[in-house]
Amino acid sequence: MIVEQRTYSLKIGAVPKYLALYEAEGLAVQREILGRMVGYFSSDIGALHQIIHMWAYTSYDEREQRRATLNADPRWKAYVLKIREFQISQENKILIPAPFSPWATDDLALDMAKTAS
Repeated sequence: MIVEQRTYSLKIGAVPKYLALYEAEGLAVQREILGRMVGYFSSDIGALHQIIHMWAYTSYDEREQRRATLNADPRWKAYVLKIREFQISQENKILIPAPFSPWATDDLALDMAKTAS
């Protein structure tokens, strides 16, 4: 299991608009195609005006396949054009769970992987 963490830095004041647009147009598409959302967050302390979201995958190959499907989806393409005006930068990280992490050993994580396939 791997977890992708995406951090978007947004223009000052854009977080509420970004989240509203994501909930209205982007969320359903990503849930359908990417499958396993770990969480979706906005920052409150430290670097502000950021959106952080995490998605779990069984492997790099699964991630690549799902991301390619997402990027080819016309609903996603239309949505992405709308959110670009809010974004300043993006950072991606692939997180590999430690052996004792629930994502590495928890039956729930493994069940999620099976049902999303």
